[in-house]
Amino acid sequence: MARLIGGIGSSHTPTIGFAQDRGKQEDPVWAPIFEAYAPVRAWLEKRRPDVLLFIYNDHVTSFFFDHYSAFTLGVGEKFEVADEGGGPRPLPAIAGHTGLAEHIGRSMMIQEFDLSFFQNRPLDHGCFSPLSVMMPWAEGWPTRLIPLAVGVLQYPIPTARRCYRFGQALKKAIESYPEDLSVAIVATGGLSHQVHGERSGFNNPAWDAEFIDLIVSDPERLADMTHGDYATLGGWEGAEVIMWLIMRGALPGPLKLLHKSYYLPSMTGIGTLLVEPETPPASLNERAQHRAAMGRQLSGVSEIRGTYPFDIATSVRTYRINHYLRSMVEPSHRELFLTDPERSFVVNGLNDTERAMIRARDWAGLIHYGAIFFGLEKLAAVLGIPNAAVYAGMRGESLEVFQKSRNAPGAIYSVADIDVDGKKNR
Repeated sequence: MARLIGGIGSSHTPTIGFAQDRGKQEDPVWAPIFEAYAPVRAWLEKRRPDVLLFIYNDHVTSFFFDHYSAFTLGVGEKFEVADEGGGPRPLPAIAGHTGLAEHIGRSMMIQEFDLSFFQNRPLDHGCFSPLSVMMPWAEGWPTRLIPLAVGVLQYPIPTARRCYRFGQALKKAIESYPEDLSVAIVATGGLSHQVHGERSGFNNPAWDAEFIDLIVSDPERLADMTHGDYATLGGWEGAEVIMWLIMRGALPGPLKLLHKSYYLPSMTGIGTLLVEPETPPASLNERAQHRAAMGRQLSGVSEIRGTYPFDIATSVRTYRINHYLRSMVEPSHRELFLTDPERSFVVNGLNDTERAMIRARDWAGLIHYGAIFFGLEKLAAVLGIPNAAVYAGMRGESLEVFQKSRNAPGAIYSVADIDVDGKKNR
């Protein structure tokens, strides 16, 4: 069974990564940063967690306001370092843990926390700035990472109480995972700072110290505070410290305080916190009951003939071909496919199996492989094939035979502007 071995709280200012990349470890101005992370690094080297559940917020790097979510879980196989305008930092990508991520996603949804999920999006300084001083990475990261991005830039955002409850649900999710894994939760953000407007440069060291104490001793008090309370005390952007409550919610009861620190070199109060739980994990029976509850929603689905649920595991496994099919909405992509399909396959890295199914218009094979229907629909539209022909192909029938099973046999349509003969209307 998976087990929670500890929690880390950390600021995630780019100052931390800047100091490391420029070799400031011995500089008196910067050295306190590295001294603060030394106990965290030593603990991670000693405990060697299999997975870090890493809570952060993106800074308009990989996520933008065309689709902005409250809680977004990274389920991909690996995560690259983001380019934030001056090129990515010289850090290697870090591996994800798709099995645990999928389990967490299913668990949180049945506990009625509606998540978004992401793959193939790089992580910015909200993650890699503190992570790069917490553990060695020159020869590859010694652990796997599941990122949880929290939307704290565009209001309304989750309340402090919602974050705390999210953490409580996260504990159930992690501890019910059947594989033997050790998991540490890292919560980032803050401490006090404001980086916009006439209040830019605001700090409140007294509040920073109180917050670090309260996250250990009285998280309920922090959970009751409003966004306005946090902004008043810690600056507008400093209100992102509500993300620490996710970590605290996942480690209920009394905590063993191993380390805390604080340093204010410039714009952001840099704090670290290291704790271990003193409350025992859920019983084996409680974990089994939770897994049973997770399975209830899809109970019996495997017995529905010809039905193939599209889940996170399938999405991760078939991301490449589904991305290829979805990209048919882009004029340059579909033009290359129509004029030189073989080059299109190579450019997009499709394997031999995927290429063969697309060449053969093997609709049933693509579905069995893990392609989602709505990608097939786009491919068919580009090819001038009506939807009904795809349905028929999946059933192993001709279009004529399939249409005879419809109430209106003459109703043939497509998401593209084509007529019943499969020709584009002009």
